[in-house]
Amino acid sequence: MDLSDALDFPQPNNQQAGGPVWPGQPATCPTQPANPTWPGQPANPTWPGQPNQPVWPGQPYQPAWPGQPQQPTAPGWPGPAPQTGPYGAPDQAPRPLTVPFDLPLQSGAYNKMVITIVGEVKPNAKHFTVNLNRGNDIAFHLNPRFNEGGKQAIVRNSMIGNKWGGEERELSSFPFVLGKPFELKILCTDTEYKVAVNKSHLLEYKHRIRELNQIRGLSVYNDVILNSVNVETLQ
Repeated sequence: MDLSDALDFPQPNNQQAGGPVWPGQPATCPTQPANPTWPGQPANPTWPGQPNQPVWPGQPYQPAWPGQPQQPTAPGWPGPAPQTGPYGAPDQAPRPLTVPFDLPLQSGAYNKMVITIVGEVKPNAKHFTVNLNRGNDIAFHLNPRFNEGGKQAIVRNSMIGNKWGGEERELSSFPFVLGKPFELKILCTDTEYKVAVNKSHLLEYKHRIRELNQIRGLSVYNDVILNSVNVETLQ
């Protein structure tokens, strides 16, 4: 598959009504309210253990997957993501988050969960890592490598019981650039993780740990400057 194919995002054939919106597919609910609610939640839902917003501070209220049409008042993709993090004085710009970065997922992973990571690759980076963790196990290990024997690679794997499984490396493009910013999205579905970088679908990774509610942590570390991390629910 060449680069143009990767950017076109063919629609999957197994879409179900109400499933996550995939790149290039019209939203299934174009008339959804500006502030959607979750079943059993009040009109202004709260994220378990978080402030009274279902987002990391300063992030959009309505997540969007790449290629999804947007309502004029629904911030999302396309458009720059706000850079959020620990703030100083009101007149100071946001500061990068501390790396290594760990974020508890109070309710675990779940279908339609979208993680958005905005950062910048360090100019001399060798690699950086994003992990979704279940205790000492790693449910999803995403590891872009910038010079592995003179080649670039994005290694995906899982570690269960202190044992790594088989690596997945097949990839049609490598979207990360030394010294350049990026926006990484991870969509969790019932069957797999889907990854998009800079508005473009990149890869899928089938669940090896299927007890999603037991996946309670997100970690980002190694050669990356981290500007914001956001966890939302795709409508």
